[in-house]
Formats: sequence, structure tokens, C-alpha cells
Amino acid sequence: MASKQEHVARRMPEHQRISRTLMSTRPVYLDDNPDANIAMSLTDSSPNWRTHLKRLPCLEVGQFVALFGVLAYLAIHGAQGMGYQWRWNKVPRYLVRVIDGELVWGPLLRGLWVTLEVASMAGVLALAVGLLVALMRYSRSVMGPALAWLYVELIRNTPILVQILIFYFIIAAVFGIPRLWAGVLCLACYEGAFVAEIIRGAVGAVRKGQWEAAQSLGLPGIRIWTDIVIPQAIPLMLPPLGGTLVNLVKHSAIVSVIAVYDLTTQARTVVSDTFLAFEIWLTTAALYLAITIPLSLIVTALERRYRARH
Repeated sequence: MASKQEHVARRMPEHQRISRTLMSTRPVYLDDNPDANIAMSLTDSSPNWRTHLKRLPCLEVGQFVALFGVLAYLAIHGAQGMGYQWRWNKVPRYLVRVIDGELVWGPLLRGLWVTLEVASMAGVLALAVGLLVALMRYSRSVMGPALAWLYVELIRNTPILVQILIFYFIIAAVFGIPRLWAGVLCLACYEGAFVAEIIRGAVGAVRKGQWEAAQSLGLPGIRIWTDIVIPQAIPLMLPPLGGTLVNLVKHSAIVSVIAVYDLTTQARTVVSDTFLAFEIWLTTAALYLAITIPLSLIVTALERRYRARH
């Protein structure tokens, strides 16, 4: 009588059975003696108290609280050494206020919304640009890889400040692009170059034997990409893509150079009006962290979920 796994395997479509067969890997020995590798694997996989201790959430939270406490103490002690008087009671009005029974967003939260808008639009465009450039790198033509290589090298080896000034004063002026979209397009082109290299590296990490085996089974090119290459490349892409998206949120502050009223621009305006330098900039940093930390956690959760499914 066939086992449950064999029964499930028979009901699978043919391309899924082929993909599972190709993606199965055999153990690779790091040593010529298999017994030594078995002993090494048993030693590495055996749990110890340090491993369990590192996995305790309360310990991680305690470490974060301790680090935050040390930084807060240094900031307060340094401000007292300079004779600075903290005025945190004046900060909430620049976040949100209640006027005549209505909730009115302050300049910092309005700038935060613009930052989210710029980062989200630039992130989507950066993924599209990166995917297109990565496909051009794998093109069989001569111009495709050459243009993709020129674009990546040009973007990665010039400062983003220079790029946004070129976008705003030249490209936007010629084509009549609003300053907000000039900043979005600049960020998308800048981060798109890094996304392209991440995708290219992840696809290149798929073993050559996977391609050859799929071709020997007669799978068409699209099936090779969708059933063999992409499922193996996505787990390799997610961690660096998450880092790129976090960098995109931080790099979005560059649009303040072209007078886009994002979080950084609003914070600079409030500081110049109130001289609350420490309070406003620390609050601004906390607002950026409120975006980047959940984004990092979401990418990590997606990575774990995808690995569990595959």
C-alpha cells in the first residue's frame, strides 16, 4: 500500500513534481571522511544553553532596553553638561493638536505622511526598474547587458545628492516634472540599481545543474524561470531587498534638498522656528524608526514563511 507522501506526489501536477525533484539537494560533505561530517553535524545541531539563551525574547528585549537606557543617559548627561534645558512638553503640539474639537496633524506628522508617500512610490518603481535591468543583464543581445551594466555602474558610483540635483534642475525642468515626482524618480533610479544587482546575484546563485536538468527534461524557458529558478532565488533576495527598502526610507530625506516637505524638511523648519534642536531631531529619528523597524520585521516574517513553505 502506497504511503501518504507517494499518494500526494501522484496527485501533483507534472511540473511541480519536476520542480521538487530538481530542487532536492544531496548532502555535501565538507570533509573527505563521511564519519567526520556526521560527527560534525551532530555536534553542531546539538542544543546548548547558549543557543537557548539567545532565542529568549525577554533577553532580546532586555538588551534593547539596556542599550536605549545607556543612550538616553548619555544624551541627558551631555545636554546637562552643555547647560541645555529640555522642553519635551512643547513637542506634542508639532505632532498633533486638538483645535475646536477637531484633530489637526502637526507639521512632523504631515511630513511623515509625505515621507511614506515618497518611499512607497519610489519603492515600487525601484523594484520594477531593478527587475527590468536584471533581465537585461541576462539578455542574449549585445546592447541589453551593456546598457544594464552602464546604468548600474553610473548610478552606484555617483552621489545621490548629485543625482537628485540633476533630476530636479535638468530632467524635471526639461520635461516639466513636479518636484515631488523628481525626487521619487531619482530615488527609484538610485535604489533600482541595487535591486538589479540583488536580483542578478540571487538568480546567479541558482546552481547551473538546475538549469541544465530542466532543459534536459524539455521544460520551456518560462517554466524554468517560474518553477525552478524563481522559487530558489526568492529566499536569497528577501534579506538584501529588505535592507534596500529600509535604506530607501532613510534616503528619502534627500528630497528635502529640493524643498519637498517631507519629515526632514518639516523638522528643520520647526527647529529653526523654536530652537528645540535635541527634542525635534530625536523625535524625528523615532518617527523614522517607527517606519523602518516594522518594515524589517515584515520582510523577516515573509522570508521565514516562504522558507517554511518551500
